[in-house]
Amino acid sequence: MMPVASSSTLHSELLTAPSLSSDYIVPSRTDDKCGSDVKYNADYVLKNKEKTYTQQYAGLYFLRLAVLKPRAVKAASEAWDGMAILNQEVKRVDRVLDVKQGEFCWAVGTVYMEMLLKPNILDEITKEFWTTVPISSDKIADSEHDSIMLEDESGRLNLTGAALKQELLVTGCVIAVLGSETTDGDFDVIDVRYPDLAPQIARPITQEPTSRQGKYIALISGLEISGDVYESYETTMLMEYLMGELGGSKDAIAAANIMHVILAGNTFGDSETKSEDRTKAKKKYGYDSGAYNVTPTATVDSMLADLCASVAVDLMPGDSDPTNLSLPQQAITPALVPRAREFSKSTFKSVTNPHWWDCDGVRILGTAGQPIDDIFKYVDGDDRLRMMEYTLRWQHCAPTAPDTLWSYPFQDHDPFVLSECPHVYFAGNQPSFSTKTIEGRDGQCVCLITVPKFASTGEIVLLDVDSLQCKVVKFKK
Repeated sequence: MMPVASSSTLHSELLTAPSLSSDYIVPSRTDDKCGSDVKYNADYVLKNKEKTYTQQYAGLYFLRLAVLKPRAVKAASEAWDGMAILNQEVKRVDRVLDVKQGEFCWAVGTVYMEMLLKPNILDEITKEFWTTVPISSDKIADSEHDSIMLEDESGRLNLTGAALKQELLVTGCVIAVLGSETTDGDFDVIDVRYPDLAPQIARPITQEPTSRQGKYIALISGLEISGDVYESYETTMLMEYLMGELGGSKDAIAAANIMHVILAGNTFGDSETKSEDRTKAKKKYGYDSGAYNVTPTATVDSMLADLCASVAVDLMPGDSDPTNLSLPQQAITPALVPRAREFSKSTFKSVTNPHWWDCDGVRILGTAGQPIDDIFKYVDGDDRLRMMEYTLRWQHCAPTAPDTLWSYPFQDHDPFVLSECPHVYFAGNQPSFSTKTIEGRDGQCVCLITVPKFASTGEIVLLDVDSLQCKVVKFKK
């Protein structure tokens, strides 16, 4: 089974006698493409003093509101300044508790979702004494019982109104709401505004001939390498394809135009040995060192070493990879991949999750998918691209952290606030591939990409760095 992109002409090429002509050109990757021009960002690299949980999480929300509130105020002012409703001029209130009944006004604050199905540490404690009904981990949204609140330094304001049903809201996003207080003390929302897309650096436009092959970045997630002797043959085919060893001459030429590979999370498979003897064995100090299976790590190291000899590779951690679980996840230590580490000065880079790249002036922001998977639990639908779009319009790539998404309690800054709009924004380990382009009011243009899990779909995404167009190569029926 071959990649879909080249299956139509593959058989005729493989059944052709080897060419002895001097005109035959062996395709190769050249340094004039994006492989050698990628720049990395250290925004998500943690300092030692930040790797602590001694402080409270409230400071992170105050920092987020302090940074995003002026941006939301600007967007709301442009939309609502000078507006009159029922012959009454709309006014802004600085604090949510300054809202007065019967007056049309608008305020800015952080959204808090009171959700019946949301996990609660107090419920975990009560389980020691009472049996509770299991809660589904797929969705925690319940539109009939959930309530939406807006909070700032002064207090909370309960939000109601039909306008909220049209919006996608999660705990942690900063918004501006327009409306009036009802007799019940709730705030009836008429309209909602977000900070919207952050400023964007102009993307260089390259003038290329129409016959160019293009230069691509391969986006791959969810390999879940187990190291088993019966490892997925799709994974083997993928490695051969990336190194130009699979298919005919057209496939080799296509592979030669892949200048960079990003492994966007969950590259490592299960590292625990599953054995009845192991489970029955007595553990010393609560830990059984013999239960650790080194095979996945050794296999990933071998795979990376072979791949790095042919193309530049970036290794991003996911929620199942050997690094910290709290966002931002730090780069996987190169000590786990000693063979690939030999290429650390040239073609191998272990990066954080999330991470920023600059490839020939194209700014790329990527995650292993945890923020989008967590937002998915808050909403009724399953439009992953819409969720990604809203994170950009909220100017925050992980709004549900630290409420339902693990994060460090930062005290000096919120690293997930977006002060710049990327040209490409991808999320790894998603159920399927999808892409679309969104635009901002100041001319921003962003290509959104959901990268599917390779272990379940057998698909990778090739991103054309010049045109920002995507195509899928599939290795499974």
